[in-house]
Amino acid sequence: MSGAQVLTAHPITEALCYHGEGPVWSPTWGGLRWVDMLAGDLLTLHTDGSVTRLHVTGEGGDGPDRGWRPVAAFCRPRTRGGYVVGLERGIGLSDTPDSAPTEVVELWADPGVRMNEGGCDPWGRLWAGGLAYDRTPAASALLCLDAEHRAVRVVDAVTTSNGIDFSPDGRLAYYNDTGTRRTDVFDVTADGGLTNRRPFHPAPILTTGDRAGAPASPDGLCVDAEGNVWIAMNRAGEVHQVSPAGNLLCVVRVPVALSTACTLGGSDLRTLYVTTSRENLAAPEPTAGAVFAVRVDVPGRPVRAYAG
Repeated sequence: MSGAQVLTAHPITEALCYHGEGPVWSPTWGGLRWVDMLAGDLLTLHTDGSVTRLHVTGEGGDGPDRGWRPVAAFCRPRTRGGYVVGLERGIGLSDTPDSAPTEVVELWADPGVRMNEGGCDPWGRLWAGGLAYDRTPAASALLCLDAEHRAVRVVDAVTTSNGIDFSPDGRLAYYNDTGTRRTDVFDVTADGGLTNRRPFHPAPILTTGDRAGAPASPDGLCVDAEGNVWIAMNRAGEVHQVSPAGNLLCVVRVPVALSTACTLGGSDLRTLYVTTSRENLAAPEPTAGAVFAVRVDVPGRPVRAYAG
């Protein structure tokens, strides 16, 4: 951490979520949106500080009822309006920003595997991956969906598919399979495929708690306007800003262990938002499940939307 800037993020919401994840900033729904993943809910922060919930899947809910367990894994705007949301075994599509999905596409036939994280590339394709409920290693995959919702398996033998984002020029893709305990980088081919996977940034070693001596868990990530990668280090209570050359530039600390994901937003895209979780915490943390924020030097980029 020598030479890296150190910042502290502060809560901007109450501890609203059991497992907050997937923050994304989009003017199409008024600013910041994130998920309470295992409740199957989308949460939206309004300009007056209030937060609304939208239930998007699960039996007895307002969303499509296919007997799936309630999961809301991620959310992205659509180029045609509305949003796409990751559901337990597929995606849901809505034509408006604040209504439940009206179309569902199933991607996982195995009920033992669920969706976990996703994002969009410069060409409007959706990248989404999952994990096994029982955490079986290499049981899942990273998929790429085109505008017609056709899915191709791009990365197999994935344990816990987490953050994915692309460099500003679209030539690099950064990806977390948390089971590897590192962030990897791919070259993006001329046809939009991924090749030449290699390690980019290792997870820090934990120094306290029952996992002291073990690596943290790389979770969600985003890429800023200068190509730096912001990586949420779950169990470490940190977000790392790493340069394209792999140098640690900044460490953002949050006062809870389970920092799950991050995004850059606000009117100038220079506010870093960090979601957190209280899933299976050994001891209570009063602010776990809140969203935290801090001002940073480098702005983000407008969110990439799904063309489907």
